[in-house]
Amino acid sequence: MDMVTEPQPPRASLLHEFRTILQPLTLAEHFPTPQPLEVELGAGDGSFLVEWAQRNPGRNLLGVERLLGRIRKPDKRGRRAGLTNLNLVRIEIGYFLEYLLPPASTDALHVYFPDPWPKVKHARHRLINERFTALARRALKPGGVVHLRTDHLDYFAQMLAVFRADAAFAEVETPAELAAVTTDFEREFNGQGIPTNRSSWRLRND
Repeated sequence: MDMVTEPQPPRASLLHEFRTILQPLTLAEHFPTPQPLEVELGAGDGSFLVEWAQRNPGRNLLGVERLLGRIRKPDKRGRRAGLTNLNLVRIEIGYFLEYLLPPASTDALHVYFPDPWPKVKHARHRLINERFTALARRALKPGGVVHLRTDHLDYFAQMLAVFRADAAFAEVETPAELAAVTTDFEREFNGQGIPTNRSSWRLRND
């Protein structure tokens, strides 16, 4: 793992202001240093994202979140920590993956505790569905990895089925140093005895 970054002077904002949402992002406008990119889809309050960025200054971290009230938290935390390898976008995740994230640009996608939509009639709204692996294949570099976590057993079964049905992905072990960085929500329900279900899937490069 990379060394912990030293705090830098606060930036005005880590939240990207779109000039257009009709063409892919220019990643050089987001990060001063070109280095491997990891994206968290549904960054929430940023508790994972900010800590992971602090621990890995040799990686650029991009957080995607639709809700303004949530994305303000990692913006504040990241600025306070002086992180130059963290940036945020506020937009709907599906649209971001399909139209805004440049193809073959990403080394890792993190999807942690997405809305499980527990009612059967709402399950079609789940982020990890039969279309997701095609979007992930488009975004990832060869050898890139999708990391998944959820506390919802039915949704976890769906995640496994979706990725096992796509021969482009192979299941791999989640690195221990990654599993050790948890979200605030995760720590709360782990404290109640509810376990985290996790899996990781590497895009084959053959």
